Amino acid sequence: VKESDRIDAMARGLEANGVRIEEGPDFMVVHGMGPGGVPGGGTARARLDHRIAMSFLVLGMAAERAVSVDDASPIATSFPGFEALMAGLGARLERANR
Repeated sequence: VKESDRIDAMARGLEANGVRIEEGPDFMVVHGMGPGGVPGGGTARARLDHRIAMSFLVLGMAAERAVSVDDASPIATSFPGFEALMAGLGARLERANR
């Protein structure tokens, strides 16, 4: 069983971070940002999908402003070393106070 509609989740998260996209029922076109890159500053809903959460945390490394993910906890199940790997690449990951 698929965890979520990944095309929709990625589209909404990219839009929330200033990326222009086009989508259809089974495809998505992401328009390049040119010089300056991704604005960032938005929150992506991971929909309990570790792949979506990891994708947006990686996007945050290239964005002008921080990219937030609503729930990154599913990552620990599939890739327990992800946070350490990201830190080794220079990422600064912070957990929001709940």
